[in-house]
Amino acid sequence: MIKNDRWIKKMSLEKNIINPFCSKQISKGVISYGVSSYGYDVRIANKFMMIKKIKGITIDPKKIEKKSFDYITVKKYIIIPPNFVILGKTIEYLRIPRNVLVIAFGKSTYARCGLLVNITPFEPEWEGYVTISMSNISSRPIKLYVNEGIAQIIFFETKNTCDISYNDKNGKYQMQKNITTAKIYE
Repeated sequence: MIKNDRWIKKMSLEKNIINPFCSKQISKGVISYGVSSYGYDVRIANKFMMIKKIKGITIDPKKIEKKSFDYITVKKYIIIPPNFVILGKTIEYLRIPRNVLVIAFGKSTYARCGLLVNITPFEPEWEGYVTISMSNISSRPIKLYVNEGIAQIIFFETKNTCDISYNDKNGKYQMQKNITTAKIYE
């Protein structure tokens, strides 16, 4: 069952599932964030990892090389060049209950500019700052505003809890504090 604004407010106050939490949608002069009718719009923080364009270097998800990235901190916005991918993270720290699955979608404001936002589902009992992949598929640079909305998350609650949660299996992205690249355990 998809959860509404009342459930999100209640769970955030009682269980601290979103921190910091904004109990209403803020939209005046900004790309909206906070509680919406059936979800929550998370914000993008001011630190990024931009994949460098280096001839002859292949990005291997099984062996990420830190030298493949530029680390950037900005004050108000970042310009994403055409055909570039950057990683960022949310301002909000999330704690997903055991009987909840969360999916996320990029904000339509950015999608209409050519910015694709990719976030994988948040499994039951996953916790941390969300690493977000953003791709500029347009032919022009895109301005991305920090401390403003980047994606909407939707909560799905079930009456039956899962047998094995993300926390139970010691998920590799559990409790991430920073932007996290791909991890493969051997």
